Amino acid sequence: MPIPRRASLREVLTVSSRGQITLPAEMRRHMGIEPGGAVIVEDCGGELRLKPAAVLEVELYSDEDIAEWDQADALSDQERQQILERLKSC
Repeated sequence: MPIPRRASLREVLTVSSRGQITLPAEMRRHMGIEPGGAVIVEDCGGELRLKPAAVLEVELYSDEDIAEWDQADALSDQERQQILERLKSC
């Protein structure tokens, strides 16, 4: 049985001289868009589509950090051989 969908909200918005629009409060609440929140805008065949966006913090690591982790995780020849032998027996 299909889940009934809420009728879509429709508004006419005015674009300011700076290219800004204001999303009506009911639409923001319905979509869970908080003040300061991010939205994605995309062109879909000549229509603009807005979607709430999730912003995630990204950490950047230096080549030195990565090389240090690689060195710490390196296997000895004996460990590598033991793993290969176990895999062959599976």
